[in-house]
Amino acid sequence: MEKCKIIFYPWKKEVTVPSGTDLLTAAIRAGVNIYNSCGGEGVCGRCKVIVRKGEVITEPTGRLSAKEKKKGYVLACRTTCKGRMEIEVPPESRLEGLEILTEEAKAKRLVGLYTPAEEVEKGPEVALERVFTHGPLSTKLYLEPSPPTLEDNVGDLERVYREIRKGREIPIMQMGLANIKKLSKLLRDSSWKVTATLGNRNETTEVVLIEPGDTTNKNYGVAVDVGTTTIVAYLVNLRERQVLGAKACYNPQVDFGEDVISRIIFAQEKDRLEKLHHVVIDAINNLILGMVMEHNLTLNDINGVACAGNTTMIHLLLRVPPEYLRKEPYVSTAGFMPVIRAAEVGIKINPRGLLCCIPGVSSYVGGDITAGVLASGLDDLSTPGLFIDLGTNGEVVLGNKDWLVCCSTSAGPCFEGGGIKWGIRAMKGAIQRVEINPSKDKVNLCTIGKGKPKGICGAGLVDCVAELMKSGRLNRAGKLISESSKRIREGEDGWEFLLVESKKSLVDQDIVITETDIKNLIHSKGAIYSGTEVLLKRVGLSFQDLEQVFVAGGLGTALDVEKAIMIGLLPDLPPEKFTFIGNSAIAGTRMCLLSHEAMRKAEKIAGKMTYVDLSTEPEFMNNYTASLFLPHTDINLFPSVKKLIG
Repeated sequence: MEKCKIIFYPWKKEVTVPSGTDLLTAAIRAGVNIYNSCGGEGVCGRCKVIVRKGEVITEPTGRLSAKEKKKGYVLACRTTCKGRMEIEVPPESRLEGLEILTEEAKAKRLVGLYTPAEEVEKGPEVALERVFTHGPLSTKLYLEPSPPTLEDNVGDLERVYREIRKGREIPIMQMGLANIKKLSKLLRDSSWKVTATLGNRNETTEVVLIEPGDTTNKNYGVAVDVGTTTIVAYLVNLRERQVLGAKACYNPQVDFGEDVISRIIFAQEKDRLEKLHHVVIDAINNLILGMVMEHNLTLNDINGVACAGNTTMIHLLLRVPPEYLRKEPYVSTAGFMPVIRAAEVGIKINPRGLLCCIPGVSSYVGGDITAGVLASGLDDLSTPGLFIDLGTNGEVVLGNKDWLVCCSTSAGPCFEGGGIKWGIRAMKGAIQRVEINPSKDKVNLCTIGKGKPKGICGAGLVDCVAELMKSGRLNRAGKLISESSKRIREGEDGWEFLLVESKKSLVDQDIVITETDIKNLIHSKGAIYSGTEVLLKRVGLSFQDLEQVFVAGGLGTALDVEKAIMIGLLPDLPPEKFTFIGNSAIAGTRMCLLSHEAMRKAEKIAGKMTYVDLSTEPEFMNNYTASLFLPHTDINLFPSVKKLIG
């Protein structure tokens, strides 16, 4: 078979593939991350590259503009290689410089439930923390069992159990046969001074490992947030309850589809579930190895891993077929996955180390939301509160200590930059702050990394639309008012607002916001708002009954609450009721890694959460249609916006 050698610029990465391979597949094999959101189906138009040298066969596509075609752009997923080639990946197609939330959940507010009076004086950011009894997934105990005598001649295993149970309530305990075989010699060779590693495994305490001497100072675990877009990992000292380090990376599954539905479909074809499983396991192993090396540890020192993710991500992590998640009646294989050996799925830690997954609720409300609710403290409130995770699925949880209801709103990808002409994820060069000076018709921008802009992320899009409204350049129906600004013009996709001129952008092209982009944002914010409205009506409450609103996710950390209210994404409530809690999934997962009590709490949260399927709610479509205005068809629901724009 004829081979094709391809060099990808600007990294000069080389790969050799069979002739006829599409350029997107070749890029994946070369370790080059190219933006694509449709899994190579040719419908998103994101994987634009330039053929610098070589012969290609390109399928016709309507996802490139005439100007782009003239510059030599092709779609990597629709273009196959032949012979030797050189490919340039332009800045707008590169998946690099992503801003990933590795921090603990943070409360960004003035005063509230978790903010002691003395902390208010220090500033608006304080750590969100719930205190649970220390009892990690893996515990090490130093033991000195007494040697057997004629008077005390119980077996060695029972002798170890007896020592472990001193002062501890452990009704069920077990040890694997491999450890039992080594036990008698090990006890005697170590002069009856040993360390037992105990694991909390499905209501049973397992003696995972017996080692000679005192090794209690070497007990570490890893908390992992397996996100659809990114993976975040914490290295945790299980003895001292300290986070020693954090690392993050893209979820390499994005190369096979940006959203969970694309990946579920991809996984149904032969051997593709294995591929999706292995790439995410390899990514987690790389994060763990990197942290272990940085702290002069060994993989054998890692005795437990706790993972959270949406239901699809956990199925793929564990190599469980996910196909029925998207088929009516939309059920998972298991919401409460048992604790297993990490080695069973290929995670490289201590061979006897354990892996637990935070329990989920339904096909579209997973363990990441359970962990988020746990971290926020929503389930301990005495009055009604709200938890919103702003992402593609837009999960919403309503409730308090007595009850919880939830839904997934299918908000779409625009909060992650998808479906927006110049939309990108929160990465270096993404516009995340916009201010419009109406008198000078001038736009002031702030980008992630402070460099030249190459696109706009979700928080920047919310900012931009709110500023267009406030400055009188956009009406409540989402239509640009052409006579209000010289920056408003008719482009290839209809009316658009010029944000950045080509000479000031990183991509040497004008960066614009189109009316179609604005329409997509209106649909996304409408889904969030109306989903929340349905939950409230379901339990006989209104927005005014809410005492706390927790906003999680990457968008939440950069979101301007007043502008989010202005476009109707968040309800019109006093700012002090909102708490931005960042990556709440990793915070809740860390709690579960460190505390058996926290894990039991997470299970109770997932168990008492009632899932509301919005597709079966007759009121949802009516509410959704009414929300497709800025901020809403009924402006009286947003008095602060009515006062501002009239």
